[in-house]
Amino acid sequence: MEEIVNRVAASKLEVFDLEDFYPAGKRISLDLSQWLEEGFILREKDFREALKNHDWPVYQEAYVSIFCSTDAIVPAWASMLVTAHLAPFAKKIVAGNLEAIDTVLYQELLPTLDYSSYRDKPVIIKGCSKKPVPTSAYLLATKLLQPVAKSIMYGEACSAVPLFKKK
Repeated sequence: MEEIVNRVAASKLEVFDLEDFYPAGKRISLDLSQWLEEGFILREKDFREALKNHDWPVYQEAYVSIFCSTDAIVPAWASMLVTAHLAPFAKKIVAGNLEAIDTVLYQELLPTLDYSSYRDKPVIIKGCSKKPVPTSAYLLATKLLQPVAKSIMYGEACSAVPLFKKK
């Protein structure tokens, strides 16, 4: 009987797994509508009082996204005021949903990585992550790998989609 050879393991294929760089930490979304009258009307005095009485330490060392779940027109200063209260506690504060947190974190992290180990090698950007890696991180990883990699694919070694090949 012929020996089974794992050609993927024997290849020079480098795997770039965005999950390996997923920043650990608690993520919390903070909905401004909870402090709006009927979820739509911002009354400055009531808003300031509610913020003053809010339990801010629950956001200690957390990544926080600020958003409004209603169609209310919320002035920019409202999010800024919430940020002023959050700043002593939160690790990072962003505008938007939970995905916005990961988008910002990857945008800050990926450009700082050393891509020299991928120089002139075929690279596969691993898909199907268990962590919520945003699509924007895959786009940025492709852009940053393209100048160094021989080729870039997406997915798993057994079923990769070719994206780029150096001429």
